[in-house]
Amino acid sequence: MIAHASNSPAAAARTMWPSPPGALRVRPLPREATSSYLTRLAAAYQLTADQLLDGLRIAATGTFAAPPATDIHLSAEATRRLSAFTRIPPAHLNRALPRQPPPASIGMAHAAIARWQPLQAAVQPLPACTACTIRRSPHEAAPAWIHPAPDLPRIMICTRHQQAASDPRHPAPLDIRPIPELTRTRPGARRATAASLSWASTITTRWYDHHQHLHERWQTRLNRLTDANPHIPSGPASPALTCRNLITYPETLTLAAALDRLPPHPLTRAQQTVFLHHLAGRLQLPRLAPADHDLLWQRLLAR
Repeated sequence: MIAHASNSPAAAARTMWPSPPGALRVRPLPREATSSYLTRLAAAYQLTADQLLDGLRIAATGTFAAPPATDIHLSAEATRRLSAFTRIPPAHLNRALPRQPPPASIGMAHAAIARWQPLQAAVQPLPACTACTIRRSPHEAAPAWIHPAPDLPRIMICTRHQQAASDPRHPAPLDIRPIPELTRTRPGARRATAASLSWASTITTRWYDHHQHLHERWQTRLNRLTDANPHIPSGPASPALTCRNLITYPETLTLAAALDRLPPHPLTRAQQTVFLHHLAGRLQLPRLAPADHDLLWQRLLAR
């Protein structure tokens, strides 16, 4: 007697793959881009991401480009099939992968569909720590790409393995062992509001671009970073630009923490003097005397 094949997803997967679903365990990293995870998962089976989707009978539209250039939106049924194949519960996948609402045509669909979506450079994920990636893969892993934490400057820092990233144009994370100040914890700064972090990032970016206040310190830090990472691309954007957020990171957090303690009204002249003296000490500067056009004054005088 010939047994009839089951129509269950598990039986279908056994006919598609040379090994059981999830046999090659590939776990997503926290905040990993969905396209990055699919690419790494497919590579474990020597497949492309499109071949993996086709094997899971997920209809994909749009044009695939390697991470970080694109991401992918999955319908609920597509996510369920991916969960069944990887043996990772949907709740775990949802916690790990970015929670970006898909287009209505995807989110409301009952079929297993997906759509590749190009990403602008400003929101592209960053290269993930290579050591963390290998720990979540069955063998030497393909590069992974993660989205930075939403409540911090747009960088990725792995304090355990001393790697960091700040620009999607870097093909790999950077070795930051020569710059230990990047991994020192700043509990007060991490409690700063998004508004203060935005102001601080804008102010330190202006200082950096115009060689103000902290130029010598930042230039030394940049030289150490480039010396330790000869693989940093030299063009079309220079390391001075692609590493800017990383170079200014400690001072950005320090400034954000100070701005977060400002009252909701403009400071008096005496209060301004006290604040600048306190901030100079926090930034390890002998004095801080911003010019009249400095963006810091705009924040101190804002309501």
